[in-house]
Amino acid sequence: MENNATFTTHPNGGLKNTPRRQTEEEEDKEDRISAINKRKKIQFQASHTLLIAFFFWIFSLHALGIYFFTKGFLLTRLVLDSHSKCASSPIEFEQQGLRNSSSGCWHPKTFDKAVIIIIDALRYDFTVPVGSEHHHYHNALKVLYETAVEQPHNAFLLPFIADPPTATLQRLKGLTTGTLPTFVEFGSNFAGTAIEEDNLLRQLRAAGKNLVHLGDDTWHSLFPGYFDDNLTHAYDSFNVWDLHTVDNGVTEHIIPLLHHEEVEKWDVIIGHYLGVDHAGHRYGPDHPAMANKLHEMDVVLREIIALLDEQTLLVVMGDHGMDAKGDHGGESDDEIEAALWMYSKKSAFGRLNNDSITPPNNAKERPTAQIDLVPTLSLLLGLPIPYNNLGSPIAEAFVGTDQPDWKNLMTVNAISSGQISDYQRSYSLARGLDDGVFRSSNILREKAFRYWFNAVASNVLEKEFKVVFEMFTAYQKDTLRLYRSLWARFDVTSMVEGIAILFVAACVLAFYARSAALHGVEYIPVYLLQTGKYSVAGAILAGTVKIVDPSLVFMDSVLLGLGLGGVLGFGVAVTMTRAALKYDDLPIPSSVWGWLSVIFTLLQAIGFASNSYTIWEDEILLCFLSTFGVVALVSSFRQNSASVRSAGIAQSVLFLVLARISSLSRLCREEQMPHCKSTYYASSNSSTSAPWQLLIPLFLAITLPMIIKLYYVQTLSYKGPAVLWIGFTLRLGLLATAAFWILDAADDNDWFGDRKSIIRAFKMILARLTLGLAFVAGTTYYLWAKPCVSIEVSSRRNGADAPHDPPKKRITVVGYMNMHGSRYFLLVCNWIIALILVQKPMGAGAIGALVVQILALLEIADANNISQSAIGPVILGALGSFHFFKTGHQATLASIQWESAFIPLQTIIYPWSPMLVILNSFGAQILTTVAVPLLATWKQPPKSRGLLGSIAKAMATFILYHAIINLATTVWAAWLRRHLMLYRIFSPRFMTGATVLLLLDLIGILVAIGGVRSNFISVAEVFGW
Repeated sequence: MENNATFTTHPNGGLKNTPRRQTEEEEDKEDRISAINKRKKIQFQASHTLLIAFFFWIFSLHALGIYFFTKGFLLTRLVLDSHSKCASSPIEFEQQGLRNSSSGCWHPKTFDKAVIIIIDALRYDFTVPVGSEHHHYHNALKVLYETAVEQPHNAFLLPFIADPPTATLQRLKGLTTGTLPTFVEFGSNFAGTAIEEDNLLRQLRAAGKNLVHLGDDTWHSLFPGYFDDNLTHAYDSFNVWDLHTVDNGVTEHIIPLLHHEEVEKWDVIIGHYLGVDHAGHRYGPDHPAMANKLHEMDVVLREIIALLDEQTLLVVMGDHGMDAKGDHGGESDDEIEAALWMYSKKSAFGRLNNDSITPPNNAKERPTAQIDLVPTLSLLLGLPIPYNNLGSPIAEAFVGTDQPDWKNLMTVNAISSGQISDYQRSYSLARGLDDGVFRSSNILREKAFRYWFNAVASNVLEKEFKVVFEMFTAYQKDTLRLYRSLWARFDVTSMVEGIAILFVAACVLAFYARSAALHGVEYIPVYLLQTGKYSVAGAILAGTVKIVDPSLVFMDSVLLGLGLGGVLGFGVAVTMTRAALKYDDLPIPSSVWGWLSVIFTLLQAIGFASNSYTIWEDEILLCFLSTFGVVALVSSFRQNSASVRSAGIAQSVLFLVLARISSLSRLCREEQMPHCKSTYYASSNSSTSAPWQLLIPLFLAITLPMIIKLYYVQTLSYKGPAVLWIGFTLRLGLLATAAFWILDAADDNDWFGDRKSIIRAFKMILARLTLGLAFVAGTTYYLWAKPCVSIEVSSRRNGADAPHDPPKKRITVVGYMNMHGSRYFLLVCNWIIALILVQKPMGAGAIGALVVQILALLEIADANNISQSAIGPVILGALGSFHFFKTGHQATLASIQWESAFIPLQTIIYPWSPMLVILNSFGAQILTTVAVPLLATWKQPPKSRGLLGSIAKAMATFILYHAIINLATTVWAAWLRRHLMLYRIFSPRFMTGATVLLLLDLIGILVAIGGVRSNFISVAEVFGW
């Protein structure tokens, strides 16, 4: 392709007019040209604005569909407002009425005070000793196991099993209410709202207890106003890079409160340590920092034990565990297996048999559910059990110190069974549930209480008490099982509504993007007018239906009417613009490349029905990308032009090689083991980079600007702004990124000893400057940059000219044929700097490979003349999904790299911290979205006809690919809603697909389509409209 444009001018323009008349005509001509340019600029700006509005309407359809599906899919439970009262025991017998809050409400209390220590993410195997071959997290926290073995009547240690999701906020709700979590509640993990239902802390306050909290400030969002303001000290919980501030603060304040002169100021102390959790997030469990932190906890607990009196109960527990990388949020064994340890100076505990004196060797032996803590603490402290509790008393706390006290165990389980029975009755009434729902548990309950009445009324043998105890245990387990299934009920109608909206939105995109006659911007005003009219009509109609049928939710009805009415309006607009739809108007592929894009998309959509496909999605995407590379290679061999043929072959090979190299970066999910080996971090048990990986950002800083320059040089576009921004600014930003990660490694590994504070401050400043360079300076420069061309003026005399005629001027525009593409790529460079900064070194390498693959894809599209084909946007979408995995992510909650929120910040700052996590998690998809306009503008002359429409077509096809992926994950999540792996595999994949779709909708509208406006204006300032 010719990359220059040459224009020849004559001083007199070949006109035989007087100088004055010539000047007047030139001025008139300039005025006419100026008027035409002004009119065309206004037309472009109007078309561009309407195009953005159209894509915002598409975004609203996606948001509506996801809202309706999520409302029916993510589970909720009805929270009852009832509260347990001391005077209202769930069981009746003579002695029960003699008790009060001072001696014990429903059961004689064992302790007056309690110190509750939460060591966040304390996994059970952190507390159990191992032999000579061990990890850093072994044999560091010894006191729990030692006391449980040496003083079995004073302490016990058990596996403490959490209900997923294993996020701190949901765990605290379970630990204080005794109820099961739902996924809707999980969504509020970072904006916790106050717990209104009955809970342990509320019962403590009702009994007049003074509560003190120290540590994680999540407690204050859940229980506002519960704690003594003068003694309480809360700390920010989300700075996962800070291992010591919270822990030091808790220890600093808890030790003085335990001295004799201070114990009368409080009744219950809750201390929430975060260092173990943060060490896991930052380094992984198998790191010296974890050993140091666990040893610190060991020292603190020994000091607390020494200061306790006999009337104070000490409870130490983990709210959840952590996986091999130190993350949590899912339901793997390592994430749900926490530890529970109780201690008292007086003999208060026992074991059911002599075989269970030693704590379990692993979490599979004698586990107890976390919800069991609520009735246990309630009865030990003489409180009523919270009304919504579904847990059972922990046997070791009530079995007695000598021979098993089966009568006491029977009694406490009768109390908790009575409380659960009351809750069951109220819940069934509130929900209108049929008696048959709890038929099996009702039979067990009636039998257990019948035997209990007989045992209380007569003198029976101890073994009879044991039988009744086992009956109550069976009833409680069956009831819990039934509630787990009951709260797994879905609102199928809402789910179907959501799927329907997502489906019709995909149809709209398919028609607009791939119909031969419907994708131009000239039809956008008609589409918007009709969708607006029918949306309003649909909302009014839906509101009217609500009046007729009051059972409907008004807002949901209106939203549904808006969405479906708008889609109907689009259909009407299509028929208005095309009076008779022809075969060419249908979005049906007409080439091999088009059919290949359909096959790739549909195979992925179908594959999500399989859990093994979803688990190995990264490897399957590699197969699709490799297939495209091979097809492109074969197609390039068939090109007639030798230069085009060689370029296509070289870029296809490069595309394939980079895909294979990128596949070497992987972060394995639990289900892939043992057939997968993680390489993203230093080891499978680490969350830090290996020393050699620090060379990757440095390598990128040297080579990536050079590679990009080569692509610019091929089109003679390495001119003007490109020289400064690619040759200097991009390299400077990448060098700063490399320096940041070297400083981060120095901070992690204590390379500079006592200068850690200086290192942290400097790297934070460096990160902020780099982000400022990318987004502030970069955006400003992009908005005002001229096209990447140079204009050369030369003079020459034609042999046919008369001797007295002045020489003609020859104007050559170097870089003319890639003027739009070369300038727009400057915007992509800004995002490259920011996205590489927020990735770990291995992820930076994956982003670097993605950048080169994008450029290779552009050259492949040009060489094979497929710039207008659907295959370009589809492969771009697949590249983003593939490199999502290669940047150290999986479609699991545990793979979120929360520490990225603190790259330029010391603490959580909204909205910047969540935005940094989003940039880290979806950086690859964001970069491919920003690059979409390049498919339409790369190697296109400045005045290509319908260029804005081609950009819209490419963006609509790209969004369509992700919309179909999201629709597929949504449909299969609904279809497989009873599948054993729903919440481990299918639900997280649906949530990932929905998040990606909405995010890329916004990025595509605000950054990509919004960014081309500046491009068109800049080019038009040189060549006109």
